[in-house]
Amino acid sequence: MAFEIESLKSEILNCTKCDLSKTRNHVIFGEGNLKAPIMVIGEAPGHDEDMIGRPFVGKSGQLLDKIFAACGFTREEHIFISNIVRCRPPGNRVPTKEEAAVCMPWLLQQIELIDPKILILLGSTALKYMAGQEHRITRERGNWIEVKNRLAMPVFHPSALLRNPDLKRPTWEDYKKIVYKYRELVDPNHYSAHV
Repeated sequence: MAFEIESLKSEILNCTKCDLSKTRNHVIFGEGNLKAPIMVIGEAPGHDEDMIGRPFVGKSGQLLDKIFAACGFTREEHIFISNIVRCRPPGNRVPTKEEAAVCMPWLLQQIELIDPKILILLGSTALKYMAGQEHRITRERGNWIEVKNRLAMPVFHPSALLRNPDLKRPTWEDYKKIVYKYRELVDPNHYSAHV
């Protein structure tokens, strides 16, 4: 397992298969527990992530970490975070189908190696690439769906909550469902001060 992850990491970090490799500063492999029961899938690195080389470190990532903390989850123990695309699209635009096609096999390999019980799909892009283009985040957020033979919870991307604070309340309800499911599938004694 460790060897497979290291070999996958080396392949991803040295990729030049699409034009994003020409404009990036860092390739983002992902971060967290390599045996995480929860895998979080975002869209693509943004400016801060590209500069620092870690996933979800900007404003969206800071909000996400606050949500995880309220759930009693940490990146070190409970979570592995990855993205549909590993390099920042210029101007933080949505990744193209061609860009996603290059990176998706790696994401699927990561899921197989980490073997999480629960997938959290952050926003529309993650939902569409993981579940199918016909899926809609506004319609399906907060409902468990099956993706790649795993339970998945689509939720609003934290950047959407920053743009529209009215989405925070329904999003917290979605994360409460994730905590309940985590207790059911992984650890019945999981502690959260808020759930």
